[in-house]
Amino acid sequence: MPPVQERKPVKDLQKVFHYTDTMSRKPTRENDPYEYNPGFGNRHQSEVIPGTLPAGQNNPQEARFGLYTEGITYSAFGAPRAANFSTYMYRVRPAAAHNGYKANIPHRSDIENCFLTLNPKVSTLAEQGEWAPFPLPKDDERIDFVDGLHTLGGSGDPNLREGVALYVFMINSDMEHRAFCNTDGDFLIVAQLGNLDIQTELGRLFVQPGEICVVPRGIRFAVRRGLGHSVARGYITEIWGSSWVLPDLGPLGGHGLANPRDFLHPVAYIDDDLHKDWSIVNKANGLYHAIEQDHSPFDVVAWHGNVVPYKYDLTKFSSQNATSIDHTDPSVNVVLTAPSRDPVTPLVDFLWFGPRWDVASNTFRLPYFHRNSATEFLASLYGNGLGRSDDFLPGGGSVEISHTPHGNFNEAYVYEMRNQVNEPRKILENQMTIMIESSRSFLFTEYARAGCGTFKNQGTDPKVWDALPDKFSSYPNIQEILKQVRSDNEARKQRLEAYYDDDLLAQLVRH
Repeated sequence: MPPVQERKPVKDLQKVFHYTDTMSRKPTRENDPYEYNPGFGNRHQSEVIPGTLPAGQNNPQEARFGLYTEGITYSAFGAPRAANFSTYMYRVRPAAAHNGYKANIPHRSDIENCFLTLNPKVSTLAEQGEWAPFPLPKDDERIDFVDGLHTLGGSGDPNLREGVALYVFMINSDMEHRAFCNTDGDFLIVAQLGNLDIQTELGRLFVQPGEICVVPRGIRFAVRRGLGHSVARGYITEIWGSSWVLPDLGPLGGHGLANPRDFLHPVAYIDDDLHKDWSIVNKANGLYHAIEQDHSPFDVVAWHGNVVPYKYDLTKFSSQNATSIDHTDPSVNVVLTAPSRDPVTPLVDFLWFGPRWDVASNTFRLPYFHRNSATEFLASLYGNGLGRSDDFLPGGGSVEISHTPHGNFNEAYVYEMRNQVNEPRKILENQMTIMIESSRSFLFTEYARAGCGTFKNQGTDPKVWDALPDKFSSYPNIQEILKQVRSDNEARKQRLEAYYDDDLLAQLVRH
């Protein structure tokens, strides 16, 4: 017997094959300072002071410690139980207590939310596109999340309660006494560069590259950089008129892909100093307005409900794949999906492409060339991620609009076609790539097409296809084969014609 090999824990989460390589017994990474409630789709509850939540009711005549009861709804009051979302908060001062609104406040973001053909500020892309890493703020400017948010593209309109928008954000400053509230839709936030310390009304989330978080519509939050990180960059997918859910597993059974227990929700937390001047920036129909108030929005002492932010570590994804033949559709990599009004077509899927085993036999194991109905946006979080070209770098992105013919072509493509033995192998090691896949055809903003300065609107260099010649035309005797096929088809046609001619059929039967 060969000597027994012992596992050693891997501390760098960007080098693990799976989260279990860390050999950690904690559900969070070692440097995550916060506690969480686990479980996707649950109704959670949390208290800063035990005994704050009222027993047996939601709205007591007088909440404990002089707190105010405040509810937030996410669905229609009469929605079916499975689709009914609300949270009760018990806070120091209600959100209704403020000093008024300021409309169309000045900012440095590039926000566009109307993705209808009649909007002259958005346009389709004629072919594939690719972005080099999106530019980080300059050292002599202070850009927080409010000012560092930029729309790339999308489809639909939040006022119609149907659609999706794609953003990038680049920041070098924290939100100080300023919170953000998106009244249009849910934000799915992906950290790419730098740790994010996100404070929400219901508690705090620590999000690192390789992790995601979702902030539901209407929840107030502030984005700050993690300790020791001067800049941060990431991606956001916003959905209108839908919500993120786990995909059905079908024949997989009860477990696999993103498991519910790995989704983590914050616990209640209040600011130390509640009596400071704050500004709450609301995004409504793509425009910024602000509420000024003399108290912190992060004063919720206790809460219970299911309108709650959450985070997920993508290194925990339990991937499924072909174990015999063929290349499995990317749907096996869906982490979260947002349903559309079409019961069989999602509005958008959020997909993971990370380290996994590739074991298919007698198969061209790389993705075959395809023209999918979906719009596909790819982004590399770290490592040598998947993208349109070999120089695809973390912090950038690439896109293929609906039915754009494409395939990830490189030297490995040619090798895969010629290699006769498919041995098991680990692929996509030390990297993480995400994909936003939508049933919609996107329109793109001026910022995406020119303003960011990193976009290339061009297809694959036609010269690369010289390595994939027309081998069919040079196949030995192919013209004779085709001639014989035509002759056989003509003879078959004539034989079948006899069955439609009674006189001819009678002659054939007599003979």
